[in-house]
Amino acid sequence: MTDTFRLAVVSAGTSDPSSTRLLAERIAERAVALADRRGHAATSTVIELRELAADITNAVVSQLVSPRLREAIDTLDAADGLVVSTPVYKAGASGLFKSFFDLLDNDLLIGKPVVLAATAGTARHALVADDQLRPLFAYLRALPVPTSLFAAPEDWADPALNQRAERAARELILLMESGFARAVRDESWDSYQHEFGGSAARLRGVEEPVVNLNTDLMRLAAGGSARPGRAR
Repeated sequence: MTDTFRLAVVSAGTSDPSSTRLLAERIAERAVALADRRGHAATSTVIELRELAADITNAVVSQLVSPRLREAIDTLDAADGLVVSTPVYKAGASGLFKSFFDLLDNDLLIGKPVVLAATAGTARHALVADDQLRPLFAYLRALPVPTSLFAAPEDWADPALNQRAERAARELILLMESGFARAVRDESWDSYQHEFGGSAARLRGVEEPVVNLNTDLMRLAAGGSARPGRAR
């Protein structure tokens, strides 16, 4: 039976063309080609965060998610695997990249395999993908593949970059073939602590328990105050 894999490619590059997007697409192209050689169909969808910058900022400060931003989040929800790539600013992942993933429900990426990639103007930042991105996706309970990628200007002509891209793509395909993310949802979902109003019910196709948010305790937890006249 032939599986159809859906890849989501997230690029936080700000220029056009962007080396950050080029690196992500290089990995995704190899993953699609490898899937084909192994008898699977695969598609990839690119999410350009620079095109969503205003939507992301508005969502961070107002919690209002625009239709375009919702479409991007739904793409991640439907994906079997991810390739994510960020430029390095001030020795870290870009604020645009971090803000986008800060908006996601903690339930959204559970068990999904992810290739981590970063670009910078100097090789001094080569550990950003492992030092900063890997903990972020571990917190989101995704499954970063063992091989991460980094590209400084001198790396683009180095055959080693293509070798690492091929290796990361193979790890991604093997993890998708394993069905681990689906198995987690089918067999282990209830063992996770889920967010109120998160993705748990939508992904599992079940009704969430009704939580009364209009109690003194819940208002206090949200930084408000109890109703006048109540004991404090």
